Amino acid sequence: MEPRVDPSQRIARIASHLHPPTSQMEEISLLRRSDCRAKGGAPGFKVAILGAAGGIGQPLAMLVKMNPLVSLLHLYDVVNTPGVTADISHMNTGAVVRGFLGQPQLESALTGMDLIIIPAGVPRKPGMTRDDLFNINAGIVRTLCEGIAKCCPGAIVNLISNPVNSTVPIAAEVFKNAGTYNPKRLLGVTTLDVARANTFVAEVLGLDPREVNVPVVGGHAGVTILPLLSQVNPPCSFTPEEITYLTDRIQNGGTEVVEASTIWFLKHFLGACGTHMLAKAGAGSATLSMAYAAAKFADACLRGMRGDAGIVECAYVASQVTELPFFASKVRLGRAGIEEMLPLGPLNQFERAGLEKAKKELAESIQKGISFVKK
Repeated sequence: MEPRVDPSQRIARIASHLHPPTSQMEEISLLRRSDCRAKGGAPGFKVAILGAAGGIGQPLAMLVKMNPLVSLLHLYDVVNTPGVTADISHMNTGAVVRGFLGQPQLESALTGMDLIIIPAGVPRKPGMTRDDLFNINAGIVRTLCEGIAKCCPGAIVNLISNPVNSTVPIAAEVFKNAGTYNPKRLLGVTTLDVARANTFVAEVLGLDPREVNVPVVGGHAGVTILPLLSQVNPPCSFTPEEITYLTDRIQNGGTEVVEASTIWFLKHFLGACGTHMLAKAGAGSATLSMAYAAAKFADACLRGMRGDAGIVECAYVASQVTELPFFASKVRLGRAGIEEMLPLGPLNQFERAGLEKAKKELAESIQKGISFVKK
């Protein structure tokens, strides 16, 4: 028979979930949050999501909470984390969830983590290019990576914050400055490009998208996104018109979502509420599909960390596949992050021309990220 629990401790336990304490309050609470899970904790990896209260972060947190490989999930943001944490924590899956709010709690959120996922930043809004995101998101990424270098330098980092073509070089420079840089553990997430390619190709071929695999290389913006349609699995062929259509749609998938949202708001709100409502159309940027892709890539990283064999994904990483210092291509994942970079394979004439266009724009984006840290 278990000993009787003191009523004051029972009340404190309930309060600790309803009102997550600050670090100062935690020191004096009758029952610290770390003690609330004395039994039933599942073995697995410790994952932190930085930007967990945002449009990508919230659905991503839900999907990661569902992953049986995750034992501890830290949710960090500068706003709204307590509510998101309480909500996600009610899911009866194995991972224990803890929330962290604001810069003073960043180090606590990061300490001891195995995998860091960073969707933090502002979304792309109508009329905003990925370059427009740079000035805002570059500073956010730099601050977060400084925290990672200090608190969990051995963690694998999945970087989602746009523009990825520049933010991954920023993260690399921050880690270099801190003396903690390991290129095998820094990965820009381009999985959404692959998911879109698989979906759009499957539509054309009349197949289940889960049975289609399209390598997507280069970068994660516009013409830098290069789907290798000549290497589609299962093997197939396309007309020149289909190749042009599919390549354009895959490269502009994010714009497709933003524009769909803009049209909806124009139709339903502009006449009644005025042009200021257009600003809200940014809520239609790709968040749900990005969260799905990020969760899928995180799961691949975790399976690699567990020691599973044959985990191959496309990612934007420090690379020697081309003359550029960073490039998205197939990588094999393992316990230490990237275990092997796979070659591009044979390209047709259309893809070779696309590669040259991609490299030109990529070079500028990479240099922009490096210069941001060095200035």
